[in-house]
Amino acid sequence: MAESASPAAPLLRTPLYDWHAANGAKLVGFAGYEMPVQYADGIIAEHKHTRTRVSLFDVSHMGQISLWGDEAVRALERLVPADLLELLPWALRYTQFTNEAGGIIDDLMVTNGVGRLMLVVNASRKAVDLAHLEARLGHAVNVALLQGRALIALQGPYAPVVLARHAPRAAKLSFMNAIPTRIGKVDVVISRSGYTGEDGFEISMPAEAASDIWQRLAAEPDVKPAGLGARDSLRLEAGLCLYGHDIDEASSPTEAALAWSIGQRRRREAGFVGDARILAELRGAPKRKRVGLLPEGKAPAREGTEIRDEAGATIGTVTSGGFSPSLGVPIAMGYVEARAAKIGTPVSLVVRGEPRPARIAKMPFVPHTYHKP
Repeated sequence: MAESASPAAPLLRTPLYDWHAANGAKLVGFAGYEMPVQYADGIIAEHKHTRTRVSLFDVSHMGQISLWGDEAVRALERLVPADLLELLPWALRYTQFTNEAGGIIDDLMVTNGVGRLMLVVNASRKAVDLAHLEARLGHAVNVALLQGRALIALQGPYAPVVLARHAPRAAKLSFMNAIPTRIGKVDVVISRSGYTGEDGFEISMPAEAASDIWQRLAAEPDVKPAGLGARDSLRLEAGLCLYGHDIDEASSPTEAALAWSIGQRRRREAGFVGDARILAELRGAPKRKRVGLLPEGKAPAREGTEIRDEAGATIGTVTSGGFSPSLGVPIAMGYVEARAAKIGTPVSLVVRGEPRPARIAKMPFVPHTYHKP
């Protein structure tokens, strides 16, 4: 006898929900939150505005975690392959929590906040990450999920011009650096980072101040709000992974083309969870690799699309795919057998039951414009 379905948990809301609802946002469920997927202008317009001007994204659903204690850095290093001991004050680093088999529990950003580490993790993995940290860090390290924080992203080439009017010191940061500062009378932490491939900033603040800061920035003439739809198409053009799609607990950082995030000292010394598989793949080669894909024609290849070689053998699967507003063509990425991962290799994508020609392509599809000194 089938069990009756349990009622779905109510969706959570960010501190900016009321603004989104009052300003024409189309709201959808995402990672347990009711989030704006787009506004009145639509996803393509929001995407192009981010590339040419500047857009404002609510990313308050993401998890913000604080770690502190004398052993915090060394303890966290045992859980990730990044070099954190050499992370300068107020610098950021991208890395992954890995499991014993070398798979990715989550990908995250780590900031050396001087006296504490500040982590930003994926919304869908907050509970998993917190349990992982509490189980493995030990009693010498304090862990707290910061429930009373909001996070917004200001992304696009005009982002530094806009931010300079509200937080001048932060506008001068270089990519992957942060600063504690103020917007108005509110203490915030601003990093020059984001997940669109564009120059931009992420601003962490007390939840009760989010509406005021959002409205200050949204009132700027070059700024428009953007939703999850544009955020997804932007990160796909930038060749960036989406957890649960392009990376998961079965995929390793080496398979996922994230080996650049593994520091040389960590490669020499190891000492992190899952290091046996990851370092073996670095010395040799993984059996499969994440690659970019350029389909011919106009039909996009969506997640789950089968990838075949020229002989018709299945060699992989698309993990993210869609239409590129910047390029005007469909793009995708996925995993293929390592033998077929060379750029330019012809493949076929099985769309609606029909094999259609494509080729392995270099990523990012649209060049990053991060501000580097």
